This record gives sequence, structure tokens and C-alpha cells, in this order.
Amino acid sequence: MRIDKMLANLGYGSRKDVKKLLKNGSVTINEVAVKDGKQHVDPENDIVLIHGEQVEYKEYIYLMMNKPQGVISATEDTRHETVIDILEAEDVVFSPFPVGRLDKDTEGLLLLTNDGQLSHKLLSPKRHVPKTYFAVINAEVTEEDQEAFKKGVILDDGYETKPAILKILKSGLTSDIELTITEGKFHQVKRMFEAVGKRVMYLKRMSMGPLELDPSLELGEYRELTDEELELLLSYES
Repeated sequence: MRIDKMLANLGYGSRKDVKKLLKNGSVTINEVAVKDGKQHVDPENDIVLIHGEQVEYKEYIYLMMNKPQGVISATEDTRHETVIDILEAEDVVFSPFPVGRLDKDTEGLLLLTNDGQLSHKLLSPKRHVPKTYFAVINAEVTEEDQEAFKKGVILDDGYETKPAILKILKSGLTSDIELTITEGKFHQVKRMFEAVGKRVMYLKRMSMGPLELDPSLELGEYRELTDEELELLLSYES
């Protein structure tokens, strides 16, 4: 990989900025000053320093976000704020994208990465990756609803959902529930409750596969996955 491309990808500025760093002798590869941006570097084995500080190279980025309402799960949009708009510039340079999507008015766990292979693995319909949501429902959720969800319900377009696990946390005039599904149809959780005559008032995704939302993340906050979380994701088989 060319040294100028590597440094630009890592957020050390534009190609012009990187060229200036190289020109003034601020960059060394294995203790040798490098001024030519075309110089090739092995990110895995060579030691690159800028102003004496080692550059940590990474090909992929893995971010956990607690997505707030009002933000859409897209890389760009001309009318609405996107989850990419929330990221710091140092993370945007890796060109991450959301793995799947959460509705504009849905909160919670969203994974962002530039690892296309992992994204495909988690989103493939054949893998049946479980996703768990917390929701507030506008009516009493009953055991009959649990049984219906367990068998699969018919959505408004005639599609029959795969079996889902519905847990009733609190039931009354409104109900708190947890729902685990293994597919990702458009507005699926909302449409499943509409199929039994109820409405979702609030929705938050709590987990996806082995990844659970960090409770310390405030809405709109994000962080890189820990080594343990990443290992669980990369080795995950549903």
C-alpha cells in the first residue's frame, strides 16, 4: 500500500495534507524518513511514525451505536440526518455503513462497519440471526399474542412471519414486552403487532446475534467494539 494512501485513509488529512507531512520529514518507515508518497509500506509489519508517534493501522472498523430517534440508518440523505453524520471525522474516513437498518423513529443497537463480509453474514436470510427488541404496546399483551407470535402471524401483505419469541414484561392498559425475531422484514415488529390488533408506541433494539447494546451508551453515542465483542461476532454461527 502507498504511504500517502494509507495515511489519508487513516484520517491524517487530505492527500495534500499528507504530502506536506511527508515533505517536511515528519513521516518515517522503520526509522527512515520518507518523503515520497508513492513509497510502499506493509501496514502489518512496518513501523510507521509521524512526529515520533506510531501510526496504528486498521483495515476495518466496527462501531456500536445507540441510535436515537429522528436519525435514519443510511450513509447519506439530502433531507434527514443520518447515522454517518453522527460519527467523528476520524471514523468517517473508513467509510462505514450501517448493518441493516432501524426505522427513523426506532432507537437502539446499530452496528456500523466497512466489513462487507461480516455485514452479509449477519443480514443473510439463510442465517436467521436473532434480533431482540424492547417495545411499549398501546394495549394489554396476552398469552394468546404469545402463542400467535410463536406460530407466526400474517402481515398486511399476506406474508407469514417465522416463529418469534414474545416475552411480557408488564401488562396493563399499556404493555412492556421483549420480542425476538430471526428475520428483518420492513417495519416487521410494528406490523406483527398490527396483525393482532395492537400498536407499537416505542421501539428499541437491544441485541443482534451475540452483540448486546452497551447500557452505558447514551442515545446518539457510539464506541468501537471490544476485542471480546468482535471475536464473538466474527465467530458467530446462528
